[in-house]
Amino acid sequence: MARRTRDDWTGVALRALAEGGVAAVAVEPLAARIGATKGSAYWHFPNREALLKATLERWEREHTEAVIELVESVPGPLEKLRLLFATVLESVEDSAVELAMLAAKDDPAVAPVLGRVTERRIAYMEDLFGQLGFDADVAHQRAVLAYSVYLGQAQLMSSTPHVVKGRRALLEETLTMVMCRA
Repeated sequence: MARRTRDDWTGVALRALAEGGVAAVAVEPLAARIGATKGSAYWHFPNREALLKATLERWEREHTEAVIELVESVPGPLEKLRLLFATVLESVEDSAVELAMLAAKDDPAVAPVLGRVTERRIAYMEDLFGQLGFDADVAHQRAVLAYSVYLGQAQLMSSTPHVVKGRRALLEETLTMVMCRA
């Protein structure tokens, strides 16, 4: 049996979270899933709550901070918004994690992480819209609209993908909608 790392455990827990929500992050089924013993999990995490917390922190790092870091690698706020939307609309699997997090918004472990992530994402987009010349209030409104559109599109891609045309067209339509100055 291969020795499992902390990263292996949070990776399998993140997939379970996407598939079955917070309740699916349970040591025994995760151990069976990755071919490990429960003892392996408890070697890395003192309890299930610690595993869940580490998984949520990984989600925050990979799906917010790493995305922002990637987006910052291109010049110009419009190019950054384009890359941001192209990146986040890329994966239905990533959308499933977003939806699971929203479904568990009242969970005491999820709520603070979801709050931080939401605020960070909106603030980042607000800054980009400000760089495009929108005043602070309008930049905030556009950021909230863009984030709302993203979450709605994630829901549609997950539940009724046939409703969403193509991801490239979706990207262009989203950018047009949130950029309109009318």
